Amino acid sequence: MMPSGRTGKLSLGWCLILAVLPLVTALAALGIGRIWIPPRDVFTAIEEVFTGANTLPVLTRMTLWKLRLPRILLAALVGAGLSTAGCAFQSLFANPLATPDTLGVASGACFGAALGLLLGLGLMGVQLAALVMGGVAVALTFLAGSGKNRGLSTIVLSGIMMGSLFSALVSLVKFAADEESQLPAITYWLMGSLSNAAYGTLALGAPPILLGIAILFLLRWRMNLLPLSEDEARSSGVNIRQLRSVTVVCATMITASCVSMCGQVGWVGLLIPHICRMKFGSNHLSLLPAAISLGACFMILVDTAARSVSAQEIPVSILTAIIGAPFFILLMRKTGGWSL
Repeated sequence: MMPSGRTGKLSLGWCLILAVLPLVTALAALGIGRIWIPPRDVFTAIEEVFTGANTLPVLTRMTLWKLRLPRILLAALVGAGLSTAGCAFQSLFANPLATPDTLGVASGACFGAALGLLLGLGLMGVQLAALVMGGVAVALTFLAGSGKNRGLSTIVLSGIMMGSLFSALVSLVKFAADEESQLPAITYWLMGSLSNAAYGTLALGAPPILLGIAILFLLRWRMNLLPLSEDEARSSGVNIRQLRSVTVVCATMITASCVSMCGQVGWVGLLIPHICRMKFGSNHLSLLPAAISLGACFMILVDTAARSVSAQEIPVSILTAIIGAPFFILLMRKTGGWSL
């Protein structure tokens, strides 16, 4: 089954597959973990939600709805969000190596979270500090890189500079942290983990991700114009500056919110869009929906492995790098390069 044209809309079959695949992955992940729950019990638990019955043990229901479901929802949001942000930045900068942290947003969010942990803020405070500092980092990037006769390449360089600056600030926070209590918490958080997933954190972090994804999804046909010059885009009747501003704001909002909830998770925003581009082409009408679906599935699978393969949970950024780097090299050797 192929898309209806590698540069056009998805076929009905692919639309159904991409819509159902995250749901199937999530259902499978509900039963997998250090406590194995048979598929029959998973479906029974879902049935109990609608019937109000209580036939399953309390431990099973607690494991499914209090521990695993929030993590699965967070993993799906983070995977879909980072993949969407990766697509947006790769198109905006016409660079297949662009990532959600191109403008320094992830580094800024990490600094905000580390500072929140240093100050002893609660989970919500840490999350809010990460969101705010992620926005500050991008604002500083544009303040330093925008101006007369300055293009996107200057903004990218400013993003690299801001990323380096905020990484140094994170190191400063770690240097000032207490070695017994604060430093381990900061270090573990920076490695990326979904272990703090809860409905409360989702209530704060999910709306920016969902809003950013929704806006970019609605504008996905216009995202094909992002690499064009202003004169070329003007001939199509699109305000390219406004489109780029909306794209940056949405991608920044998504990335900062993802980092605020689970730390810095690498490779997702680079690997998933590239895989989708190889299969579905470069038209965002098909590329963006595919990236949203496969990004959600990828993160659900990675987080399930992180909490299941050993007695001590593995940080997800370690697994994404272990999986992503060799797979990315294999794809490059197989295809011979990138295309946008």
